[in-house]
Amino acid sequence: MTTKNKSVKIGTVDFGGGAPLALIAGPCVIEDEALSLRIAEQIAEIGSKLNIGVIFKASFDKANRTSVNSYRGPGIEKGLQILSHIKKTTGLPVLTDIHTPEQAAVVAEVVDVLQIPAFLCRQTDILVAAGETGLPVNIKKGQFMSPGDMKQAVLKVESTGNSKVLLTERGSSFGYNNLVVDMRGIDIMKEMGTPVVFDATHSVQIPGGQGTSSGGERRFVPLLSKAAVAAGVDAVFMEVHPSPDNALCDGANSWPLGDLEQLLITLLKINGI
Repeated sequence: MTTKNKSVKIGTVDFGGGAPLALIAGPCVIEDEALSLRIAEQIAEIGSKLNIGVIFKASFDKANRTSVNSYRGPGIEKGLQILSHIKKTTGLPVLTDIHTPEQAAVVAEVVDVLQIPAFLCRQTDILVAAGETGLPVNIKKGQFMSPGDMKQAVLKVESTGNSKVLLTERGSSFGYNNLVVDMRGIDIMKEMGTPVVFDATHSVQIPGGQGTSSGGERRFVPLLSKAAVAAGVDAVFMEVHPSPDNALCDGANSWPLGDLEQLLITLLKINGI
């Protein structure tokens, strides 16, 4: 696809507008400071080696978990302290989710990108609050939304005068406990003028598929990410972990950190065609 869109700069990383493929990567949730920093440092090293722009992502709270007993994270105060330390230590721009309008201004003091979770992508108050911070806003497309419907979410952020919006494709609900990805959506959302990100790991999630947690089909991450890059996506989003099967959140669909470099090499080759 050759659809033109605008460029959004996050730190030193350009998204869209013909810029090279970028990467958003990190663990699903902050498990502890040492592990999060180790993951960030390895991602930074890979990004430097492959000359790909990198944003580090991790959540301080996972408000949308299958079970009330699921691990949610360290919370906003401790989580922001850890994210601030990672940012200063690695030099990477940082992205995290917010779950209420009240969190937007507080989180914006630390991070470089505010992310709106998929299930909240229609919530006007949180979109407006995120936009009012002036930071770039990454809106994840709801599993229940068509690509074209995301235009209204973009306009809600832009109503604040903030045009720094990214949209992320993460699959659509298809029956019970299943997601599918319609690659046409990438071009449809790029036609709105926004950079488009492909979430390669949540797209292979099986929501609630393990009863008390979500499952996933990790083996399809390379397939879908290659298809998305070929379709013209501006960046790839991946949750990565050194030991996904032992991760405290979304391990079933997280990509092994040790395999990240080789997958990126393949994606960059496709992006260069």
